Amino acid sequence: MTVVLLLILVLVLLLPFFMKSIERNLEVFLLVMGTIAAISSGVLDIALLMKAIQNPIKITLVVLVASILFKWLRQPIQTGVSSVVRKLDMNVFLTLMIVVLGILSSVITAIVAAIVLVFIISMLRIDRDTLVRTTILACFSIAFGSVLTPVGEPLATITTSKLNQDFFFLFHLIGLEAIVGVLGIGIFSLFFLRPKHTEGKEQPGQVERYGEILSRTVKIYFFVMALTLLGSSYGELVERYLLDLNTGVLYWVNMVSAVLDNATLAAAEISPAMQIETIRFILLSLIISGGMLIPGNIPNIIAANKLGITSKEWARYGIPMGLIIMILGFGYLIIM
Repeated sequence: MTVVLLLILVLVLLLPFFMKSIERNLEVFLLVMGTIAAISSGVLDIALLMKAIQNPIKITLVVLVASILFKWLRQPIQTGVSSVVRKLDMNVFLTLMIVVLGILSSVITAIVAAIVLVFIISMLRIDRDTLVRTTILACFSIAFGSVLTPVGEPLATITTSKLNQDFFFLFHLIGLEAIVGVLGIGIFSLFFLRPKHTEGKEQPGQVERYGEILSRTVKIYFFVMALTLLGSSYGELVERYLLDLNTGVLYWVNMVSAVLDNATLAAAEISPAMQIETIRFILLSLIISGGMLIPGNIPNIIAANKLGITSKEWARYGIPMGLIIMILGFGYLIIM
């Protein structure tokens, strides 16, 4: 069983980069791999099947409703965005968007923040490279900001619930680190982003039909369903091989959350019996590494689907960015 699950993990990591047919049908590929993993690990039963069917419903409904609302309100919002962009340097505008969405994600949720991100960025006449870089940086920012409250994302909800803590527990635990993370990404954006204006060129998804909205929503449903199956399939491996690891080692091993649902890993790893510092190590590693690849976080999935960002494009910047932040975060945790 262990060998099969490790092989599946390797295939999930590598095949989207080397096979265009899989890249174009990533949701179906992940769903197939998740199903095989669930069967191989012996966890596929009616309960898991119902969980996999039900888990994506709220997320996809939010995406569907928000996408339709933004389609209806597109003209006034575009007028407002254009007005702000004319007054600000594009680089400054993108940086402010990244920081503001990161902070607000703890209130409006990471999902809505991601939808707002892709709606705004699809209106901007910027080059493709800047679009990809900005999206990835914003998703890292949203990942940090959304853990400030239990309503921000499933990782925060599960952690607060498992530890039986109050609403502001995570804010007190890693609030400083999360806010510094958002601001740090914003500062980095000022130097890293070099937007080029593309006169007359529309970005992917700028003019969207209802059929396209529905198609994307269905894809996101299957994506979340696949992650539910994958996460549940590796629960036993996590308990068997990861929970007794040294905290520093676990920090780096948690980079598997780049392809496995970080909320599932948090549910398996975090325990009320743990020391606070250990919990901080786990949370920060899951938050950061989730931005490295598309399957790592729901905002990544939403943004990549809407803007047509491929796995290779995401990995080109997501992996080095994630590694840099991981190293800085590890150094901070060791010193503190």
